[in-house]
Amino acid sequence: MPDLPPLREVIARHGLSASKALGQNFLFDEQLLDRIAAIPGDLSGKQVLEIGPGPGGLTRALLRAGARVTAIEMDPRCLPALAELEEAFPGQLTVIHGDAMKLDHAELIGGEAFEVVANLPYNVGTALFVRWLSGEDWPPLWTGLTLMFQQEVAQRIVAAPGGSAYGRLAVLAQWRGEAKLAMKVHRSAFTPPPKVMSAIVHVTPAAMPEGVSARTLERLTEAAFGQRRKMLRQSLKGVPGAVEAMDMLGIDPQRRAETLLVGEFVALARHLDRAAKR
Repeated sequence: MPDLPPLREVIARHGLSASKALGQNFLFDEQLLDRIAAIPGDLSGKQVLEIGPGPGGLTRALLRAGARVTAIEMDPRCLPALAELEEAFPGQLTVIHGDAMKLDHAELIGGEAFEVVANLPYNVGTALFVRWLSGEDWPPLWTGLTLMFQQEVAQRIVAAPGGSAYGRLAVLAQWRGEAKLAMKVHRSAFTPPPKVMSAIVHVTPAAMPEGVSARTLERLTEAAFGQRRKMLRQSLKGVPGAVEAMDMLGIDPQRRAETLLVGEFVALARHLDRAAKR
């Protein structure tokens, strides 16, 4: 294992500071970083995608765990520090300078199965998460998502029906996957400390429900939770066939979106897809 200088020393030497515009918050606690890298299980020899590595704190932990890491970094200021890690772990780290929202992740990995482990920049975290969960091809090439979010967002992802936290993110994460809150991270662990607490969510893909289009489910959840205070008969009236489908499935149209189980949303989407094929 290479003898690396402390991360704070690397940051000072390269004159780095967290960029608010890029949603950056740095983690220095190596024990904490090792615990995060351990959440997906044994990473030895496995391919890992990391988004927004910054100066490479979590990257170090992933490399120590034996992972082969492909890291996408948008901030050119961080590239020299990451280049030092590439040199210290020859053949184990590939750094790509670019915007993760605009790159084909599966193509970058070379079509190989991969884990995603990232302290996501706050300003793109939710958009990337939805992207990984969307799409018709399932199971995906990623075998797990271990992602840090603001705690409020993390709670929305793992929420159960019936509460205010339950919404579109919960349905998208849970209809063909298993999502759990793996760890809470206090704001004081970061430099600079964010205004909110953080938490790590771990998602693993499950079987794809048969006869359901991801696009249809996304349309349903967007309409239902876009007007979550209204009854479903009102919020879903813009989705052709949805109100009739509720009647066929015995779903009370006076209910609100937050009361519907994930399975009920899936059943609605399946009914609409079948009707569209007739």
